[in-house]
Amino acid sequence: MKKQLLAIAVTALAAGSVFAQANDTLAKIKSTGSVTFGVRESSGLGYTLGNGKYVGFHTEMGEQILHDIQKQLGLAKLEIKYQPVTSQNRIPLVQNGTVDIECGSTTNNLARQKDASFAYTTYVEEVRIATRANSGINGIKDLNGKTLVTTTGTTSVQTLRKNKRADGLTFKEVMGKDHADSFLMLETGRADAFIMDGSILAANISKSKNPSDYKIVGEVLSVEPIACMMRKDDAAFKKAVDDSIARQIKDGSLAKLYDKWFMQPIPPNNVKVGLPLSAATKEAWAHPNDKPMEAYEIK
Repeated sequence: MKKQLLAIAVTALAAGSVFAQANDTLAKIKSTGSVTFGVRESSGLGYTLGNGKYVGFHTEMGEQILHDIQKQLGLAKLEIKYQPVTSQNRIPLVQNGTVDIECGSTTNNLARQKDASFAYTTYVEEVRIATRANSGINGIKDLNGKTLVTTTGTTSVQTLRKNKRADGLTFKEVMGKDHADSFLMLETGRADAFIMDGSILAANISKSKNPSDYKIVGEVLSVEPIACMMRKDDAAFKKAVDDSIARQIKDGSLAKLYDKWFMQPIPPNNVKVGLPLSAATKEAWAHPNDKPMEAYEIK
């Protein structure tokens, strides 16, 4: 009987430990010596070079965050497991514990705050229109009757529909399964314009066969704070992530990373994206915060 009670007690303790770790990411990292890092494959802020190699501004920033957490926990070694995520599955994978932290191109908004927690904003995105240089499209008014592509799981076309300048316009909407697929639709003429984050548009244009064949045009459709995403209700982990971001801002390493990935030639084609640091991103770094998109809305 005592053995049975002991077995039940051990099982209950283990279950309790698993439950505690679900909302204690630092404890999970310390006990396993590993962390699962959600990364993007074709975003402007993070992408793959193939063969399990993930690079980019937010990818490298996330790696720095995890190195700081390794130091905080006193771990001699930390295994970073890279988990590619998409616009569709990134929130569920964070929620269910598959991914511990995701640093890609995720907008912090009020709806998503119900499902996940967000770190300090590290990039302020502007949603724009990309089109072929000879398309005759120069802004929202030119989209009437056109086919627009955006990526499944993103909010870009909804943002366009809410824009007052789009009132009375009719257009067809098609969806790419990821950003590379969306750009391919623009490249092959299946779409007239690609509505997406400016950094994603600029990165895909820079990686195309003939970058001069494309242009980013027209009005800024929305301003969106981009941040690393974590599970909700894990204050200690969020603080560790935010503290690392604050350190990277203060010592200038985040600015150096930005210059490396946006103002210098980058792999695989050794082409420069050429997207200078925006005033909105500088402001977010000067006053670190986790304000949602709704606080940035264009009136």
